[in-house]
Amino acid sequence: MAQNGGSGTCVVAGERIARYAFGDGHPFGPDRHEAFCRELAAQGLDRQVLMLAPRTATRAELELFHRPEYIDQVEARSAIGEGFLDAGDTPAWKGVFEAAADVVGASLVATEALMTGAARRAFVPIAGLHHAGRGHAAGFCVFNDCGVVIEHLKREHGLTRIAYVDIDAHHGDGVYYSFEDDPHVVFADLHEDGRFLYPGTGAAEEAGIGPARGTKLNLPLPPGAGDEEFLAAWLAVEAHLERHRPQFLLFQCGADSLGGDPITHLSLTEASHGHAAARLCGIADRHAEGRILGVGGGGYNRRNLARAWTRVVRAFVEAA
Repeated sequence: MAQNGGSGTCVVAGERIARYAFGDGHPFGPDRHEAFCRELAAQGLDRQVLMLAPRTATRAELELFHRPEYIDQVEARSAIGEGFLDAGDTPAWKGVFEAAADVVGASLVATEALMTGAARRAFVPIAGLHHAGRGHAAGFCVFNDCGVVIEHLKREHGLTRIAYVDIDAHHGDGVYYSFEDDPHVVFADLHEDGRFLYPGTGAAEEAGIGPARGTKLNLPLPPGAGDEEFLAAWLAVEAHLERHRPQFLLFQCGADSLGGDPITHLSLTEASHGHAAARLCGIADRHAEGRILGVGGGGYNRRNLARAWTRVVRAFVEAA
């Protein structure tokens, strides 16, 4: 359901994705969506974007990326509402299947808005669940909406150069390893060094395999790294993207890379998120008909995520 008129940027938000959470007291709690929406309204940005509602992804859409037996497993655990979907980070609860499918659906709503020309930029706050693999949950991530979007763009729209850019503190392992050998996915990930943080992956030597060698870029940052270190490393991201000329940009802008996050050790400010978003808009304009989709990803300090994500939306609005 659309509201508010168009600057060329849309935001997909609403209760259906707000409920994707793991309870009060869990880092991925139910108040993250509200923290973002409150800041969006406080800055008046809600009146400058097209607001769209999420929808539920279909079984066929989930199967674009995920194995059928894994989807069955999540559905069964969701009906029971007990235990964990992984080794202990991602609890099962009654309705988690539907909530996770709504996150995927929200990212697909945003993707279609971009592909049909209804918007030039799009943002989904509760999305970017980059740890889930094709056959498993991991790190608070049940279904990998990023993976589904990439497969959707390849299969339904015939795109052959899709860029995935990730500045979450955690390495986007679920995306990286799922497309490690796929030359059509241009991958760039700035994250805290895996020797100090979950999931322990994303070394600089991991650059893709087989025909995809060189299409992947991993840039680990030391604990405590701030805006200066980020901006220096960011130059390599831009060069990588310009070299591969992506037709669509998917930007996972996790806010757990900001200083003060309770479970990570980087020290960025929201200025890094704003800079990255603005520069990616320029690359999108040159190569991708302006199409860039931002997804919120991690971030467990509510003030940080509200400020970082609205900074991204502001950059999208100003560049649209």
